[in-house]
Amino acid sequence: MKRLLFSVVALLALSFAHAQEETPTGSGFKAGDVLITGSAGFGTSKTGEAKTTTFNFTPRVGYFVNNNIAIGVALGYSSQKDEGTGYYYDPYGNEYYGFEQKRTSFDVGAFGRYYFTPANKFSIFGQLGASYQFSKYEYAVDYGAEEKTNGFVVAVAPGINYFISSHFALEATFGILSYTTSKPDYDAVYADETSTNSFDFGLNFSNINFGLVYKF
Repeated sequence: MKRLLFSVVALLALSFAHAQEETPTGSGFKAGDVLITGSAGFGTSKTGEAKTTTFNFTPRVGYFVNNNIAIGVALGYSSQKDEGTGYYYDPYGNEYYGFEQKRTSFDVGAFGRYYFTPANKFSIFGQLGASYQFSKYEYAVDYGAEEKTNGFVVAVAPGINYFISSHFALEATFGILSYTTSKPDYDAVYADETSTNSFDFGLNFSNINFGLVYKF
């Protein structure tokens, strides 16, 4: 965590230094601009005979209603697949040898951003977003059970962007505060389907996202 915080501070300091340079013609944002941004990631990890594969893709499109404020829509998709050997217990207490399970999640929502220095090469912004989330957790064992969850997410995230050309910018957002409400929908009629409400506040690797912005 100390290394992460040091890296973030160093990035901010370097960006502020570059921001003092003359901004190239066409860099920065203004009213009427459209931005396309997003992030994507893929990863695998293996411990013994257990293997985990993850993938995520989150595109966004925004429109500047004035020089400082952009509003837009966002989509999201993520998946995680776990597979391996060994004894596995499903949520209902059944025991199996060997397992394969997969979680997929879809998001659709809207966001708003306020850019503090939009016309500059470097800018800090604040983002407020709300989305509807649908996820499915499949237990790929003999009986083929699955769990579905529907919910809403509201999140506040500060961010920074730095133009590397007149149309392209690097972007980073830091998830700080979020509220999530969700309700599971199990196959088994006797399963607990109580809604869950949760708050999340903090800074860690899971809520830091890097992306590329295209402006036109």
